[in-house]
Amino acid sequence: MKIYQIELQRVKAVSNSNGWVRVQMDALILPASSAVEQASPTSSLSFSEETARVLYLQLKAQLAELDGRKAKSRR
Repeated sequence: MKIYQIELQRVKAVSNSNGWVRVQMDALILPASSAVEQASPTSSLSFSEETARVLYLQLKAQLAELDGRKAKSRR
């Protein structure tokens, strides 16, 4: 399994369709380099506080839109 470090640089757009939330973003993806990171079979996603807030607000809006489409009996 290859391990990568993913740096989210900018969120461009968030949309949803057919049960999928799609995020258009600029990201830098590099192979993990340190031996400590190699021991863990996970990827790392890092971004600035500003980008995190934008992503959070956009995902929250998209999830609220999806929730609004459900029948009232399923909420």
